[in-house]
Amino acid sequence: MHAHDLRTGAVLRTSIFLMLALAGAEALAGYWTHSLALWSDAGHNFTDSVSLVLAWFAFRWQSKPPDEVKTFGYHRAGVLAAFLNALALVVLSLIIFYEAYQRLLHPLPVHAGWMMLVAGFGFMVDAGVSLALLRQSHGDVNLRTVFVHTAADAASTAAIVVGGLVIQQTGILQVDAALSFLIGGLILWSSLDIIRETLNILLEGLPRGIKLEAVVAALERVPGVEAVHEVHIWSLGSSSHALSGHVTIADIPPSASAEILRRINELLEERFHISHTTVQFEHRACDVVTHCYAPEGEAAAPPQKEKRSA
Repeated sequence: MHAHDLRTGAVLRTSIFLMLALAGAEALAGYWTHSLALWSDAGHNFTDSVSLVLAWFAFRWQSKPPDEVKTFGYHRAGVLAAFLNALALVVLSLIIFYEAYQRLLHPLPVHAGWMMLVAGFGFMVDAGVSLALLRQSHGDVNLRTVFVHTAADAASTAAIVVGGLVIQQTGILQVDAALSFLIGGLILWSSLDIIRETLNILLEGLPRGIKLEAVVAALERVPGVEAVHEVHIWSLGSSSHALSGHVTIADIPPSASAEILRRINELLEERFHISHTTVQFEHRACDVVTHCYAPEGEAAAPPQKEKRSA
């Protein structure tokens, strides 16, 4: 296993321990202080802990090499984990909205001082875990998922500190419920974006940030390429993209077409980060005297004038 993978595994394991400890502390503090905002954040942190556990398992699975059954490997294990995490967050946000509405109707007294103290501790943990995950999350939607979770939690704990101060100074108990609505909204917003991206990968849609027209236009500018069609681009996982397509070239021997294929693969890797390619060459065939026959669906080359000897 590479050094980067070892660091990522260590970061995930440490983050799991910290987030579980924080969820337990906030749950106890929420019960003692009567703060629904802390309870909500405890639920968010516990869900983040589960997300981290799933991310760790997915990280281990997607690093496994391909085999005779899973010929593309296990890239989508992380994507599937991210999708399930996001669905769980949607359910959690709806529960928080319901409880916050009930608290608006029937507010309870809140120990604002302890509420701020626990939330401040939670902010330090969430921010530290978020920064550690951010360094490892580039190009991996699964790790980016848990980063978004913990970053949103850091924002919500900071808001709880401010809310506790407002309650302490004004005595407006409904601030606690309002903060819960805010936390639920953050959870829902982040989870819906993750659901859209992971569903796109699972349904083999065009990867985010890639335009089909741009890829085709770039391929048609490769020296030796005459036309490009039947192009399909999809994601094997969060950071691994694939392409298949038909490329029309002149009627040349395989030894000459190998250079065109090399240029195509270099272009796709460097500009579009597409590393898995299946390119089928189609040759524009000419008869001996007059006509060139294009593959089906393309225009044939114009007839050539017969040369006469002097």
